Amino acid sequence: MADDSGMLLTREADVFEGSRARLEAIAYRLLGSASDAEDAVQETYLRWQAADREYVETPEAWLTKVLTNLCLNQLTSARARRETYVGQWLPEPVLAGGSMLGPADTVEQRESVSIAMLTLMERLTAKERVVYVLREAFGYPHREIADLLDITEANCQQVGRRAKQHLSMERASIEVDAAAARRIVAEFLAAAVSGQTETLVALLTDDASIVGDGGGFIATLSRPLLGAERIARFVRLAIKPSNGTWEKLGGKPEMFAAVTNGMPALVLVSGDRVVGIVVLQITVDGIAAVYAHVNPDKLAYANRQWASFAPGAPLPELW
Repeated sequence: MADDSGMLLTREADVFEGSRARLEAIAYRLLGSASDAEDAVQETYLRWQAADREYVETPEAWLTKVLTNLCLNQLTSARARRETYVGQWLPEPVLAGGSMLGPADTVEQRESVSIAMLTLMERLTAKERVVYVLREAFGYPHREIADLLDITEANCQQVGRRAKQHLSMERASIEVDAAAARRIVAEFLAAAVSGQTETLVALLTDDASIVGDGGGFIATLSRPLLGAERIARFVRLAIKPSNGTWEKLGGKPEMFAAVTNGMPALVLVSGDRVVGIVVLQITVDGIAAVYAHVNPDKLAYANRQWASFAPGAPLPELW
């Protein structure tokens, strides 16, 4: 009997592990936080262990429903926390290769984990976000999503339409690989330190924006800065070694290029620690947004990734 019990537990654990990557990917898109997504998936696992399997007809549907309800609760509390968040809030960055970024077979799936889209999704109600994510990123039928949310299929379709209206992107993003990311990031960095504002302006769209998330640990912009000219002037000043920026980050860091949330990113590393990630939202017209993440709490997942990441050589020293 003991052996049978052990085999049963192993099979049940295997069922969950077979769903883990999908659950992590759903939770990350719903919460915009890798750390919170991990917590939600772990809590789902604990509930799976405690569940009476005799009443679980379809494990995948059961796990998705439990996870979705946990995320709905977290979204409600997260909104309250963000009202008192110091500075601007950005979704937590995830380096290429993280299971939370999959699947990435379609444009909709890739776009759903971009920093731009995750930020836009903050405009949605919790229910709209669930419907949008499950439908557009994972292809769930409205009937199944309606069952998960205990609403009618017609209501689910209406919620989905509202969500898509709120999330229309003005420009199409460009898919990038590691080589393209390195070229784009190197060009951006070279323009930033060139001393010529026009050089950086040429890489940005006219209505580009820059957002900084320091979480109160490091001072950043108090609100988004708009316009290519203003951004170029700000970036030139911000990266000057003499202004104290490097000291705030623990010393002048090495700089690497990487793909983060599907976009080119400048990764700042001090010692073996990621101290900043600057994601560039690339569109057909140029860099439409710059997202600077320097809140150490929100770089914890990226740091765990970095420990086994193969970033290649650092970018050339330009100072």
